[in-house]
Amino acid sequence: MRVLVTGSSGCIGAWTVKQLLDRGFDVLCYDQEADLSRLGLISGHVGSKQLEVQTGAIEDTTRVKALVKDGGVTHILHLAAVLMPFCQAQPVQGGLIDVIGTLNVFEAARDAGRAVRVVYASSSAVWGPEDAYGDRPLSEKDSPLPGTHYGVFKQANEGNARIFYTANSISSIGLRPWTVYGVGRDRGLTADPTLAMKAVALGVPFQIRVSGHMDLQYVEDVAETFVRCVLSDVAGAHVFNLVGSIVEMNALAGLLEKHRPGVAARLITVSGPQVPVSYKMDGSALHAAVPGIPQTPLEDGIRQTLDRFDRLRAEGRLAPLA
Repeated sequence: MRVLVTGSSGCIGAWTVKQLLDRGFDVLCYDQEADLSRLGLISGHVGSKQLEVQTGAIEDTTRVKALVKDGGVTHILHLAAVLMPFCQAQPVQGGLIDVIGTLNVFEAARDAGRAVRVVYASSSAVWGPEDAYGDRPLSEKDSPLPGTHYGVFKQANEGNARIFYTANSISSIGLRPWTVYGVGRDRGLTADPTLAMKAVALGVPFQIRVSGHMDLQYVEDVAETFVRCVLSDVAGAHVFNLVGSIVEMNALAGLLEKHRPGVAARLITVSGPQVPVSYKMDGSALHAAVPGIPQTPLEDGIRQTLDRFDRLRAEGRLAPLA
């Protein structure tokens, strides 16, 4: 078994690589740069003999196909993407990376000459704003109504995955995270909850740039979920909501103050728009299909993240806020 992880230098990618290596699997990383800095923050696996790193663009069809076919890949965790702000500002380039890149992964699985299982990152951005649905949790049976290019791209990927199963029998699972938080999360607007935790550890002011509610999902849980899905034998093309803990941003600031009394209250402020994505989701379908999906309580995840940041700061390895 050999697992290709695309987008391996990102936050979820680094944690996923860690958990695969913890299990003893051979891992092939593919990203634009050979950046193992996030993996180094959370594990001692940098330099592992079971880890190979290749660089290139996910939208390079020939390269991705060769990587899978010639690299002995049997499982793919596809996490490479650009996020919502990039896609809004540059929809053509965003589509090339997020949609064409995902098509490349599925074509590579199709043409590998062996069975290849695919698990990929979709997004809760396929949903529209909460008022489009009413005050209720959304299940996978609800119709996506994305309000951004990024959400439309992710919806397209879900549809293409379905066609690859009906036409080519490639089994896949797409997961829809909302806001992932934890050490290593430092990009995108929804990185702000994590950046607030980092600011508390550094003792510097920080303004969370969005308000209202978010569904926060601890990165270690998210990575474990991706790994459990790629190791599962669930057949078909499935898409599952990924559910964490819903919290309002001012309440999050209050939780940070609870864990770091007298520090967070003077450093963390909240101001900005609500993210235009419904935050209430039903996660029961995933739990029914794949056993052992973890869900760390929010306060435990916050404590673990703050403690990790504190250790990194004490070791001189916690970079300043950008």
